[in-house]
Amino acid sequence: MFTSLQNPLSLIGRVLLALLFIPAGFGKIGGFAGTVGYIASKGVPLPELAAAAAIGVEVGLGLLLLVGLQARWAALGMAFFTVVITFIFHNFWAVDPAMAMQQQQAFFKNIAVVGGLLTVAAWGPGAWSFDGKRGA
Repeated sequence: MFTSLQNPLSLIGRVLLALLFIPAGFGKIGGFAGTVGYIASKGVPLPELAAAAAIGVEVGLGLLLLVGLQARWAALGMAFFTVVITFIFHNFWAVDPAMAMQQQQAFFKNIAVVGGLLTVAAWGPGAWSFDGKRGA
């Protein structure tokens, strides 16, 4: 049964993962100054460059994942990015106890997203993708 669902489930999975990143990237473009300020508040050096890199990953790699073009590499890059930003922005072990639960939930949600991205990196985007059509 699952063999016949592999392609539609792969497509739906890619779309849902991309939906987490692409709108976030466009939000950073629209609120660039606020994004830079937030990044700077976490002590990240060169916050303008970091914001631009985040936009590139979220929009650029997110779109590649969405359409399934170089999807394994896009997913791997997004997974790496997500791990790095998770430890910086959701460090639940170092926040006020009133915020710890919220940050812990965000931390583990992001780690689960990394799991989904690594699955795409390992198994590919499915036949219903540009990579699948090219036989990549």
